[in-house]
Amino acid sequence: MAFSLFQLEMEVPSPPHQGGEFSVVDMHTGGEPLRIIVSGYPEVKGDSILSKRRYAREHLDHLRRALMFEPRGHADMYGALIVDSETPKADLAVLFMHNEGYSTMCGHAVIALGRFAVDYKLVKEPQTPETQVNILCPCGLVQAFVEYSDGKTGRVRFLSVPAFVFAEDVTVEVEGFGELTVDISYGGAFYAFIDAQRFGLDVTKSRTRDLVDAATAVTKAVKSKVKLYHPCSEDLAFLYGTILTDGKEEYSPEPTANMCVFAEAQVDRSPTGSGVTARVALQYHKGLIQMNQTRTFQSGATGSQFTGKAVQEVECGDFKGVVVEVSGRAFYTGVSRFVQETEDQLTTGFLLK
Repeated sequence: MAFSLFQLEMEVPSPPHQGGEFSVVDMHTGGEPLRIIVSGYPEVKGDSILSKRRYAREHLDHLRRALMFEPRGHADMYGALIVDSETPKADLAVLFMHNEGYSTMCGHAVIALGRFAVDYKLVKEPQTPETQVNILCPCGLVQAFVEYSDGKTGRVRFLSVPAFVFAEDVTVEVEGFGELTVDISYGGAFYAFIDAQRFGLDVTKSRTRDLVDAATAVTKAVKSKVKLYHPCSEDLAFLYGTILTDGKEEYSPEPTANMCVFAEAQVDRSPTGSGVTARVALQYHKGLIQMNQTRTFQSGATGSQFTGKAVQEVECGDFKGVVVEVSGRAFYTGVSRFVQETEDQLTTGFLLK
């Protein structure tokens, strides 16, 4: 029998260190990682979730880099920091983080956090067949519904904040590709949408590097030309990324594929929950799908799938929009404890690309 220091299954103690220590739960939704930070952060100050987001960006960003970047993470790591909520309606509040900074919405994270909240008893009395979990995100309150039976959690669906089309058929000059037309839609974050075939690419077959280069060029072009606006807060008015699609926008029972490139050329392994929200809003706005008509969205990166449908017409300021229901599954990958040592010159992280 092979010898193991821990064959008695004792808890592995932290190593001797002088520096920070963080506890995390790692999950993935459709292949997209989520590192849930449960301890180790100082108080995130602010009287609202958006002011907490600003505080984290201005005062605690070294901790984001330490947990998202190498050697503890990687260029495509994604994180969620649980913070205090200003509203009693929320079971938990969360800040989202990635390789560039802090997002306002993340659907794959909401799906994972729904399971996490029930399994880790952030919801006191789980209900069968579904347990509702209210999650305060920077974009607003999101309702998640977690399948629950015999003490086990399963699939999660959530209802989005109001999603709407910001602009259709916007012509931009994309470096290396010339003039192209994009749509811009909001699903908790703003995205530009364009058919990958406009670049001679296929979201399920082309090299990831080529897809990233095309999407990044579109994002740069849109940012340089379009000034975004959100009725609720200027903090929400920025382009998060570009979603390349397979061009299959009209309703079909067959899956439609897309790939999202966001933040600093970060590739979403999942179909992108907030992206599905924005894409459903766009398809509904164009009359390509009907209310409560469910579509299946597939990740061009991994083949994983979410479903999405418009469930209610709403208004967001001057924009006519919809509430979108998105559904998917998340899975646990581990529980970790990270430490920092004061003499480690790389303790705050680095990235190789």
